Amino acid sequence: MFLRYYEPTSGRITIDGQPITDYDVHQLRQNIAVVNQEPVLFGTTIYENIRFGKVNSTRAEIEEAAQEANAHHFIMQLPNKYETLVGERGMQLSGGEKQRIALARALVKRPTFLLMDEATSALDNVSEKLVQEALDRACKGRTTIVIAHRLTTIQNADQIYVLDNGSVIEQGTHETLMAKEGGKYKTMVKRQQMERIDDDQDDMISIQKATEDEEKSIFERSRSFSDSQLVDMHKYTAFAIAGSKLIQRIRSKAFACLLRQEVAYFDRPENSSGAICVRLSSDASAVKDITGSRLGVICEATALSFFGILFGCLISWQLTLIVFGAVVIQCIVTSSWKPLIPASVTYGIFWSLDTWTLAFVYWRAVILIENNELTSDHIIMVFSFAVFSLQALKLIGLTSRRVAESVSAADTFFELFDRKPAIDNTSTEGKELIDFRGEIKFDRVKFIYPTRSTSIVLNKFQLNIKPGQRVALVGTSGCGKSTTIQLLERFYDVTSGRVLLDGVDIRLLNLHWVRSHFGLVSQEPILFDLTIAENIAYGLENVPMEDIIDAAKRANVHQFIDQLPQGYETIVGMKGSFLSGGEKQRIAIARVLLRRPKVLLLDEATSAMDSHNEQAKALDQAQTEDPTRTSLIIAHRLSTIRSCDLICVIDRGCIVESGTHTELTQRRGVYYKMLAHNNLS
Repeated sequence: MFLRYYEPTSGRITIDGQPITDYDVHQLRQNIAVVNQEPVLFGTTIYENIRFGKVNSTRAEIEEAAQEANAHHFIMQLPNKYETLVGERGMQLSGGEKQRIALARALVKRPTFLLMDEATSALDNVSEKLVQEALDRACKGRTTIVIAHRLTTIQNADQIYVLDNGSVIEQGTHETLMAKEGGKYKTMVKRQQMERIDDDQDDMISIQKATEDEEKSIFERSRSFSDSQLVDMHKYTAFAIAGSKLIQRIRSKAFACLLRQEVAYFDRPENSSGAICVRLSSDASAVKDITGSRLGVICEATALSFFGILFGCLISWQLTLIVFGAVVIQCIVTSSWKPLIPASVTYGIFWSLDTWTLAFVYWRAVILIENNELTSDHIIMVFSFAVFSLQALKLIGLTSRRVAESVSAADTFFELFDRKPAIDNTSTEGKELIDFRGEIKFDRVKFIYPTRSTSIVLNKFQLNIKPGQRVALVGTSGCGKSTTIQLLERFYDVTSGRVLLDGVDIRLLNLHWVRSHFGLVSQEPILFDLTIAENIAYGLENVPMEDIIDAAKRANVHQFIDQLPQGYETIVGMKGSFLSGGEKQRIAIARVLLRRPKVLLLDEATSAMDSHNEQAKALDQAQTEDPTRTSLIIAHRLSTIRSCDLICVIDRGCIVESGTHTELTQRRGVYYKMLAHNNLS
């Protein structure tokens, strides 16, 4: 409502005592910077993404904003630094890196109002502390509204408002609210506090700031869209019908081929969603040009030219030779339309050529009549043939460029049709394990993303996960945690080494079988513009409503759904836009639980949930309801993984520490320092 996306049903919002409705919407939004829980980046360079916050910002301002957002250091480690292309929607970056760039984009604007909706939810504890210190500095002199579940981010706020069922139930500073016995805020803080690391310790040890940031490389951007091609709607019905059927077949086959391709195929800039849409629309229409109504025009023009010259030769080869010479010149002209200046010259010659040709024909015809070699009737006939031929050839010349584009578009489709994907998503080949126990092993895995050949993400990565074991991966943003899940789902194959399921190389197993036994809940859950029930049951057929409700209860989302006016028939909006981040993630967890997977993969699946949801077993239920289920958890919030059987700390693509929470705490290494950063005072 502050951004005026909606108006209040009753009451009003004021700025400096003046109703917000009195302000110009455009001017109001220019003075507001927003950092959302799910940051939106564009498929261009890091520099341009930050510059979107302030179009006329200088290089120094952009770098200063990046430093304030703790992004400058990791950007300078990239091969192209600020000119590095981030990929479509920033897909080449980790969640923490995307949020830091989004923060920099907000800070470069130097806004009057700064709105942060879970702006640090995807950051690791070290980065969060550094970014929070920078945000505290950036908030000085401007009004800041922070929506937060991680209470470490709001301890320094001037006022903290605790909401419940749409009403403010508590307000005050962190100190005053903590002093209130039995208060809601104090209860939430206690839920987030970690137990004391050492009972004999009087003060928390001083922790050195992180000395390393994640290695990343991200490249390239989708190319600009071609202008839409106008379909030439001519009277040649048969050609038009044939062309329409062809374009439908091409699009269907191209789409089917695209679904077969591996994820790495779409990492390339020429295969971004925008480029693919252009390919399926404009390029397919371009192919139609050489088979549809335009082909009818070309055939007609060719026939007119051929028979015109043929009949002209029967009457007078001399006059016909003049016309034929003009035809040759036109062919040369139409094939030389390349650079701008020569194109302009040849274009003028092209349009004036028929006039000069006819004038030359008349001049020669007068001589032939004077010599009694031709009659006036013959002259008229040759002249008619010349006019038809020249006009027809001019029409061919006008369509020649479109024909060339059509041939090029056809080549693109043939390349797609002939391409064999490295990981075929439609393949039915491979083994299926009869009794899959859920054992996972990463055997000296090395992995480099195909589009980032200079950056090693995983290097000699070794991890053994026993059946039914709950394993957590922690580390700084970009260290390779999410990559392990992508390898298990076979979105990518390892560069070297092996990934084994029950001792069998995952590349030898049937792809559909593998994915059917994995349940994935990502950091940014994907919901469709359908009802809640349809989203939970998505991908399955004939699911009883009782099973959907049961999955929702186990994901701790049933109570919320039941309170909605339309219940499970509530439409969630595009990408779940009508729901909060926590609600979307719990629905995504319900969708996974409905499938009862053998292996559960959670990639920051509770980053958007508050402590109450977290403690209410949205995550624990998913992991513990089946004791034989193997769970692999990626987390920045260490409170979610303390009960795991094994915790692995990853740095630079390798495991540097592993053990239980107690063992790692007693060891006082990297994990111990991460706990210190995560601990609330």
